[in-house]
Amino acid sequence: MNTTDLITASQTSARPWSVGSDGAAVALSKPLVSVVVPAFNEAAIVEKNLAALCQYMESLEDEYRWEIVVVNDGSADGTGRLVEAFARTRSNILVLHHHVNFGLGQALKFAFKHCRGEYIVTMDLDLSYSTDHIRRLLTRIRETKAKVVVASPYMKGGDISNVPWLRRTLSVWANRFLSATAKGTLSTLTGMVRVYDARFLKTLDLRAMGMEINPEVIYKAMLLRGRIEEIPAHLDWRLQNAAGPKRKSSMRVMRHTLSTLFSGFLFKPFMFFIIPGLGLLLFSLYVNAWMLVHFFAAYQKFPEYAWFFDRASAAVATAYQQAPHTFLVGLMSLTLAIQFISLGILALQSKRYFEEIFHLGTTIYKCSRCPRTRRPRAERSETRRSRWPPKRSGAAP
Repeated sequence: MNTTDLITASQTSARPWSVGSDGAAVALSKPLVSVVVPAFNEAAIVEKNLAALCQYMESLEDEYRWEIVVVNDGSADGTGRLVEAFARTRSNILVLHHHVNFGLGQALKFAFKHCRGEYIVTMDLDLSYSTDHIRRLLTRIRETKAKVVVASPYMKGGDISNVPWLRRTLSVWANRFLSATAKGTLSTLTGMVRVYDARFLKTLDLRAMGMEINPEVIYKAMLLRGRIEEIPAHLDWRLQNAAGPKRKSSMRVMRHTLSTLFSGFLFKPFMFFIIPGLGLLLFSLYVNAWMLVHFFAAYQKFPEYAWFFDRASAAVATAYQQAPHTFLVGLMSLTLAIQFISLGILALQSKRYFEEIFHLGTTIYKCSRCPRTRRPRAERSETRRSRWPPKRSGAAP
């Protein structure tokens, strides 16, 4: 955790559940769901949307216990103060603060460390995905025993409404690109609205500080062969647009585009070298074929040379004088093609090494967190006594 991370002092107690003594046993048998909501300069919508979120979670109390973890990521518009005031009215809301804006990735990692639930749901505070997605996400993860379930507006049955054309186009093509690099099994990799198996999520060593944390989680879950599911979702910016100019999207288009390219590189780094290398190789073969055509045409012009190498040297010199660019472009493109393909092979090898190291590191991390099983002292003492004195072969002295 960063030194600037701060937990609200009034909410660091036990966060008791508002459950009577008669219903305590029944309530504790229900799975606990932690809903993580990052917030950055959301003063225009924070109170209304948190109230709507709480109201929906209350409708799930016949199946789940729940808590909400709000991360105020360095807001400068009073978001933190409003969230604090809202949290005082309830016992199961935890408010976390960053003194400065670190980005979505750090906000989520900070929240994950303080979640107590068996399932962790991440939601956008603008409710661009309506609250009813939560029940469907939880139902799918419990039915399939998946480690991650993603709300996908881009899969069959999903929908997108009231999203600006540029944002929509960039998002669609970013996810298509990432889907292609991630073996094409998922249609949405950048979306934040998901549910996680909490134990699995907390074994992942997440490094991203910004929006690239979403594809990073998918990438590392794939490395560990974690099951990832999707449900059709409806992305609707109607409420966000209704907030007017006071509330703007914090997405930075250029930064998000670069992070998407980098995420695609993590999924399949060799593709960024192999494909350009093969393209250059085909181009060089075409150019070099013309170079050979010029060579053989010139070769027929020197019948006076009896020795082959003298005749070939004269043909090469003549062909080069006629089309020097063919030789230069052909040889340079062939050299670059070989270099790109070699880098692609090295990248593939390095990726496989990384996967092995990641598997090993995750296994060690899991083992370090699991309590060692120890036999009772009486059993260990009995085992030691049974081994002493040692058995001897032959007759007794």
